[in-house]
Amino acid sequence: MSAAAAARAVATAFAPASVGNVAIGFDILGFSVGAIGDRATVRRTAAPGVQISAVRGVAGDLPLEPANNTAGRALQAMSEALALPFGLQLELDKGIPLASGLGGSAASAVAAVVAANALLSESCSQLQLLKFAMQGEQVASGSLHVDNIAPSLFGGLVLTVGIDHPRVKQIPVPASVRAVVVHPHMFLSTREARAILRSSVPMKDFVWQTANLAGFISGCYTNDLDMLRESFEDVVIEPQRAALIPGFTAVRRAAMSAGALGCSISGAGPTVFAWCVESHVLAVREALVVEFSHHGLECDHWTTALEPVGARVVA
Repeated sequence: MSAAAAARAVATAFAPASVGNVAIGFDILGFSVGAIGDRATVRRTAAPGVQISAVRGVAGDLPLEPANNTAGRALQAMSEALALPFGLQLELDKGIPLASGLGGSAASAVAAVVAANALLSESCSQLQLLKFAMQGEQVASGSLHVDNIAPSLFGGLVLTVGIDHPRVKQIPVPASVRAVVVHPHMFLSTREARAILRSSVPMKDFVWQTANLAGFISGCYTNDLDMLRESFEDVVIEPQRAALIPGFTAVRRAAMSAGALGCSISGAGPTVFAWCVESHVLAVREALVVEFSHHGLECDHWTTALEPVGARVVA
């Protein structure tokens, strides 16, 4: 890194939203949604430690105490691990709605560490940044998991194996595939959605889910849309969470009837996503939005290609 880069005093980074689980990959699969995201501006300060000076945007009243804020805690983890001789001041601009199931807490943490990384004389690796952001994500969800952090940081469809020593792999997606993401206007907390999950899985469901995960990954690598369609079914988590989202079963059925390859809950919900080929995007999107309206819910929606473009410095 050049001396000019090392002397940088402020940087702004953008981190995209993300869909976690991707139906059959609970806590290990996720993909980025570049149409929306969070921005973090980080400044060097003379006094060591982390401060949050502002939180703006769509997420409402988030804490300014760093230890209780996902982005603030990620920066604390970074500062402590690197023994930084200077402080970090954070301004956060939230573009991802709170408790939407679109990885807002992860995006904040990722944007913060990517911005702070631009201020260092020696840059951290992506894996180091991932681990710092994980500490922030734990504030929101109560546990360490990376299915939102990894795609927000790396971009595209991402498989992450392991927690203490995570291994990250970007998975290729057939070029014709698009993701339609629909956010119904309701609140659903990640902690609530995780709390209802059973701690054990019947053997038949374990085998079925494992086969679907293997088939899905295989379909991605081999451009086999029929394999994707056959494998795109969550038999473990989705059935437990479906009742938390009004009309979800009908919404999913409508998307599949409109030509979706698969449709499921984004992360903990309430956002729902569907994969489809580009020619079916409009029909699938309309089916999702209209069906939610039948259950009294207005929606925001986005469409994204599954491209490997993750968090980045933008100013």
